Amino acid sequence: MRFSQAELQAFTGKTLPDLIPNPTRLLIVGINPGLLTVAVQAHFARRGNRFYPALFRAGITDHVIDAAEGFDPADVEQLERRGIGITCIVPGATARAAELTPAQLREGAAALRERVQDVRPAVVALLGVSAYRVAFDEPKAQVGRQPHDWGASQVWVVPNPSGLNAHASVADLAAAYREVAIAAGIEPYELPA
Repeated sequence: MRFSQAELQAFTGKTLPDLIPNPTRLLIVGINPGLLTVAVQAHFARRGNRFYPALFRAGITDHVIDAAEGFDPADVEQLERRGIGITCIVPGATARAAELTPAQLREGAAALRERVQDVRPAVVALLGVSAYRVAFDEPKAQVGRQPHDWGASQVWVVPNPSGLNAHASVADLAAAYREVAIAAGIEPYELPA
């Protein structure tokens, strides 16, 4: 699927449904969806995003999911069977997360906390420490497990897979994602040598 820049801009502010299996063991939280993601209605749809390659290298999925033209139902089924949910702090799409205001991040954070109370995942993994610091008013937060759980859910901050986070390699992302998956009780697949 190819979209012109004008066609993609028409998706600004639009949303896509959360992927929330029952039960959810690991809830992965992005900052907000990109325009292409909303256009094709599949989380982390841009082919250059390192999210799905990192999930595969972490042993969370058994192959690299390609969501560039929407989700394959078998991929959704695998994520759901594994207890992996995906949502965002802010539901509305933008071209770049940097377009979000601190107020939007804080408002989205409050709504996310309510969703987590309802879903009750074992682990909440937020992608990106900079957005986490602003959204949750934790200016000194670091990557890793956070000191305060949200009810029964452990809270972790892991590196953002965006290409703008170039200092984190796919191997770095995979190591962090594997750690949160294990904390959530998800047995990683063994990768071929």
